[in-house]
Order: sequence, then structure tokens, then C-alpha cells
Amino acid sequence: MGAKENTAVSQLLELLEARFALRVLWALKDGHPQTFRLLQDSIGHITPNTLNTRIKELRAASLLIHDGNGYVVTAMGAELLKRLNELPLFAGKWSASQAKITPVKKTSKSTSSQPTSR
Repeated sequence: MGAKENTAVSQLLELLEARFALRVLWALKDGHPQTFRLLQDSIGHITPNTLNTRIKELRAASLLIHDGNGYVVTAMGAELLKRLNELPLFAGKWSASQAKITPVKKTSKSTSSQPTSR
């Protein structure tokens, strides 16, 4: 991958790493317009200020528009979501693998003696 591609990937990841950015796009993946309130309900646990900020950023990045009926992804946003379509399958596999991992118990080897009560 060349420097130009690395820069583009870095810029996209920076945008998508913002809190709830991917969730905003994911909530719109079905292609149906959503009002601000419906989008907020679809995402859950997002403040109006954060949602407003993410919408502005995603609109500036040409991944989201408001079409008069509500927010929808652009053709570029739809292409990104298409590329992320395998995410649910991968997430299921990943989640199952995490459930199989047993946490390592920490054992503390104390060399000092326990305090005694007087």
C-alpha cells in the first residue's frame, strides 16, 4: 500500500473511530430515512449533542445526507456499509471465541507476613 492509500485509510479510520460514528452509519444501513429522534433511538445511549456532532462530521465526509424525510447514507456511505456487511458474521465468531477464553487468575505471592492485630 502506497503513502497515498495509507493516508486515506488513516483519515477514514480517524473519522470512524469517533464515538458512535459507525453506529450512526450502521443504524442507516437499511436505506430508510430516519429523523434525528428515530436515529437517536436506533443508536441508544447517545446524547443529542454527540449525535449532532457525528451527523455533521459524516455529512462533511459525504457519507450521510438529509433528504427531506430524514437522514440516509449517500452512495459512498452505502458502499462503505456494503464492505462492512461481513461484520455481523465476524462479530459472532469473535464473540464465541471470547467466551471460550478463560480469564487468567492472578496469584499474588506475598513475601511479607500478614499484620497481626494487637
